[in-house]
Amino acid sequence: MNEYFHMPSAIQHSYTGLILLHLQEALVPVLAGLLLALPIGLLCVHYDWLYAPVLWTSTVLYAIPSIAFFVVLIDYTGLSRLTVMIPLCLYSLVVLVPAVVDGVRSVSEETNAAATAMGIGLVRRYLQVQLPIAVPAIMAGLRVAVASSISLVSVGGLIGNQGAFGNLLIYAQLYGLPRLAVTAVVTTAALAIVIDALLVLLRRVLTPWEPQSGGAARRSGAATTADAVTRTPEGAS
Repeated sequence: MNEYFHMPSAIQHSYTGLILLHLQEALVPVLAGLLLALPIGLLCVHYDWLYAPVLWTSTVLYAIPSIAFFVVLIDYTGLSRLTVMIPLCLYSLVVLVPAVVDGVRSVSEETNAAATAMGIGLVRRYLQVQLPIAVPAIMAGLRVAVASSISLVSVGGLIGNQGAFGNLLIYAQLYGLPRLAVTAVVTTAALAIVIDALLVLLRRVLTPWEPQSGGAARRSGAATTADAVTRTPEGAS
């Protein structure tokens, strides 16, 4: 079993080092994309006409193959992690911008009117009122963007050993070691699952006002109903 965690010297990283590198190359671009999506989302909500061209632009960027981005960026950023992370940041916008816009638009007019009546300005209202309410929608988009980014990092293996676990896929073919491919695929999937679970936990922490999950709510409702029945004369009999 230990052979699956033994990395060839050409990888230049231990198994743990590859995990950290993969997470860095996957999560930093999504975080940067979120920081871009928040002001862009505010502009799109405030100026409705802007949303369509922004969505069209992000969709076109997402449709551009990462290899094409690499060819353009290599002249400026070289064979570096930045060359991998810039396309991932741009790709995340196609999910994060609609998530921000839909989440902010879900805030009721009554809530916005109450904030305006209290003298809260546009930016402050966005940060203190609308974004907290929009957290569930934003987190849903963030989960999709993170899962996609974790898988797409592997493409970086095509440019100078910058693909983290994607490098293992290349060396698996180069050295005829299928165990490296198994390690890469299983670990990448495990990272996506673990990070997604952490994001779900973070959403629950940030939105304590949200109702219980359907299963828990049904069990709670069933227990309440059963308790009510036992308190009635028919139940007592």
